[in-house]
Amino acid sequence: MPTRRALVRGALSLPPMALATAAPRANGAGILRIGTATPATTFDPHFHAHAPSHALHRHVFEGLLVRRSDLRLRPGLARAWAPLPSGEGWEFHMDPAARFHDGTPVTAADAAASIRRVATVPASPSRWTPFIAEVERAEAVDPLTLRLHTRGPAPLLPGSLPAILIVPERIALHATTAAFNAGSAAIGSGPFRLRSFAPRDLIELDADPGWWQRDRGVIPAPAFARAAFRPVPADPVRLAALLAGDLDLIEALPTADLARLQARRGFAVARAPSMRFVYLALDQGRDESPGLADLQGRALARNPLKDVRVRRALSLAINRGAIVAQVMDGQATPTGQMLPDDLPSAVPNLPPDRFDPLAARRLLEEAGWAEGFRLRLATSNDRLPNDEKVAQAVAQMWGRIGVRTEVDALPAAVYAGRFTAGAFTAALGSWGTAQGEPNTYFTALLATRDAARGQGSWNASHYANPRLDALVERALATPGDAMRHALWQEATRIALVEDAALLPLYHQVNIWAMRAGLAVEPRRDENMDITELRAS
Repeated sequence: MPTRRALVRGALSLPPMALATAAPRANGAGILRIGTATPATTFDPHFHAHAPSHALHRHVFEGLLVRRSDLRLRPGLARAWAPLPSGEGWEFHMDPAARFHDGTPVTAADAAASIRRVATVPASPSRWTPFIAEVERAEAVDPLTLRLHTRGPAPLLPGSLPAILIVPERIALHATTAAFNAGSAAIGSGPFRLRSFAPRDLIELDADPGWWQRDRGVIPAPAFARAAFRPVPADPVRLAALLAGDLDLIEALPTADLARLQARRGFAVARAPSMRFVYLALDQGRDESPGLADLQGRALARNPLKDVRVRRALSLAINRGAIVAQVMDGQATPTGQMLPDDLPSAVPNLPPDRFDPLAARRLLEEAGWAEGFRLRLATSNDRLPNDEKVAQAVAQMWGRIGVRTEVDALPAAVYAGRFTAGAFTAALGSWGTAQGEPNTYFTALLATRDAARGQGSWNASHYANPRLDALVERALATPGDAMRHALWQEATRIALVEDAALLPLYHQVNIWAMRAGLAVEPRRDENMDITELRAS
């Protein structure tokens, strides 16, 4: 059988037949056809903290605040905001011009109901609550005044609010996720309306001719009458569809084909270093974990991953430079922490763990595991660029120190819920935001699980450290940037250096490819905003 890389390379010479059921062909500037790498899970904007779904939702729904391609915070449905006099919350003044697609005004009551729904939407596989973890109560003071009361000072709260999308109050109170997916509840205030939602086939959005911001000169109106999103998880097929003219734009260009496509006439590539943090989560909370066995395949009576020496050994066994060079084709940066090094909250001069398999073996021996053990490593196979191949590379490296590792690769739609439930013993994970500080990284990935407060919703490691929790609470309430950055750096050292709570791997590069004549603004937050995309 040909390798996956051979199939991807072969896509460069495929004839124009890649997608027999491709999205409708472009008609001048009428229809934009986009190939996505990961299918959306829902069109309910509050159901699942899932970046590929959110990338679609934000064209139909809007937040109180928004970020454009420069990632600066700007007014959205709220035109002004300020801290409450008590210092424990924020007040937002809604834009009186804002309208939902049905013509009704967007009010503070709509925003308050949407924020409350985030914490209560039924059956969510992972809630958006880490983005509003500081909020105790949402209050609509009058139709245009919203107050978000917090447990203390919350200087970072406004920066998290672009992730929380607003729907009409009546929908927030009564609509089901199924109603959003059917389209009847998909009423937002954004530049597009939902035309159809078949998450594994085709999602179509129509530009709203009556969009409330269309003629204000603040945000560009869509240059396309319709956007047709075709989920194409297979890298070779997605690339072949672009080359064949069945798609105008694709995300997650296969890294192995970047240089060749850059040199090919008729196509263009846009790249941006991402803030997405790719890491390994190891179950260090349970005494017995389902993915562990001795070398004879018998279940272990104790969990070796609870020992920090074993976690450090597994980290030292990983050659991150080789993964970036050979698996990611250079389109990533090895890291030892959650944030890229150029951000002020990152720990200065914190390198990734060195590749030292001899030291790793010594640590295993010291921890009483000189003979090694068996481990099952879970990964998605259609969520991140090269995700399954990265997991296979890690498995081979762990095998060389005596930890025989089997990779369990699953579609993202299945994988995500099991990951956030903490079902795996070892798993490949990722997290990214546009905020530039690690508040949601800590509240989602490392905070002790607390469903009532929305903390630890992505804590797949079952990690819990009261000292870290207290430090994160202090950082969230610290208004001074320099002091807060220092607290984040201290928290990073505790979680990742002292405790090895997660094993950092790399920050990926975001890559889009398109036919000539299109211009897209590459973003570090991975989002592709159609209002920023133009025919050149």
